[in-house]
Amino acid sequence: MLGLDDISKMILNEVADITDEPQGAYNFRVNSGLAGRNTTENINIVSKENGSGIDIFIKPDTKGENVHIPVVISESGVKEKVYNDFFIGDNCDVTIVAGCGIDNCGAHDSQHDGIHRFYVGKNSRIKYVEKHYGSGNGEGKRILNPVTEVYMEENGVMEMEMEQIKGVDSTDRMTIAELKAGAKLLIKERLMTHGSQTAVSGYKVSLNGEGSTADVVSRSVARDTSEQTFNACIAGNAPCSGHTECDSIIMDSGKILAIPSLEANNVDAMLVHEAAIGKIAGDQLIKLMTLGLTEAEAEQQIINGFLS
Repeated sequence: MLGLDDISKMILNEVADITDEPQGAYNFRVNSGLAGRNTTENINIVSKENGSGIDIFIKPDTKGENVHIPVVISESGVKEKVYNDFFIGDNCDVTIVAGCGIDNCGAHDSQHDGIHRFYVGKNSRIKYVEKHYGSGNGEGKRILNPVTEVYMEENGVMEMEMEQIKGVDSTDRMTIAELKAGAKLLIKERLMTHGSQTAVSGYKVSLNGEGSTADVVSRSVARDTSEQTFNACIAGNAPCSGHTECDSIIMDSGKILAIPSLEANNVDAMLVHEAAIGKIAGDQLIKLMTLGLTEAEAEQQIINGFLS
């Protein structure tokens, strides 16, 4: 596939479910360089003049097309900051698949900081999938610090799936969104940390238009001595509705901090936060163990279902 080595192919499969050259528009970045690109009649991808990222232009009324922009780092010591801007016309319906995987078998830290900015046109519907993955047996860390900015015009819809369930030593994610009238933002975050990993997820959503809505849901598991922080703020600046939820499992000596923040700046802003953090219930384990599973197998089955 595109002349990539086996490690790069493995990572692409993990972060973007790519096993062959994908259909539609794509841009593959490997070890800070361009490894492959394709454009279509409706979707154009252009490198920024300073080489720090790409601009993706999606024509109005584009429907049923996909864009893949995964990043692979397989060399120890690579550190980069990349800016990707999406300009999405009115009345579109497209899927964007991003994500980054780091395989570090060396002694130096490898780090990718991706800043993605989305300008979503009126009545457009976007599904955005971003997966993070780490592998490699080196002493160097695998660090991912994504920033996502979303600016939505009237009646736009954006569904975001954020997943990080293996191998990332440190991550600090920040998502900022501003919604106009009738716009809808749906975010589902799935996160698992283990060992001494740390993960911070921050969300700042501004509901600026009448009838705008946001639903930010995080499901996470913290194992061993890992630590997580979920910091979600929704500001209701118009008649709107917003919901945040942190649903988490702690195991071993894991730690999870949930920081809800709701700002009602309009009398008709309806905002809700829910949080549930705790260990796996003993009766769940007992039920599965009566079916012949060991305690470890029962725990893993519960976790798999929880994060699915």
